Amino acid sequence: ILQGAGPPITPTAYNNNVQIVQTRDSIALMQEMLHEVRVIRLDGNPHLPSNVRLWLGDSVGRWDGETLVADTTNYNDDVRFASFNCCGRAGAGLHIVERFRRVDENTIDYRYTVDDPSMFTRPWTVVLPLNRTGEQMYEYACHEADESL
Repeated sequence: ILQGAGPPITPTAYNNNVQIVQTRDSIALMQEMLHEVRVIRLDGNPHLPSNVRLWLGDSVGRWDGETLVADTTNYNDDVRFASFNCCGRAGAGLHIVERFRRVDENTIDYRYTVDDPSMFTRPWTVVLPLNRTGEQMYEYACHEADESL
């Protein structure tokens, strides 16, 4: 079973930090869990052709006022659980729209809507705050003889 850490961003038992880096043409989200980096393109180009399937989907972004809207489609059909089973069986029908809006210096209002007619009777939305932290990002790794270090 293959699973990925994003999108959407959902809290797990540990390794919940996300580093956000913005350039002129893209935004990169590096999730501490599994150290996956997802690039949201802001260059105005459309989604990749539907036959191009990616492990983290194809994310295209745009600004709606002060809100970043990220639209993700084209998930690889072999992904079984997107973001640790937020969305059941991911794949061809999964479509996620995320909204990031900074509400103050330390908080981003994060919302995502999941739409997949093959899995759900209607789209559904989750709202989570993303809070700034001074914590560092750690390497995600399993260690030999790890006994609850």
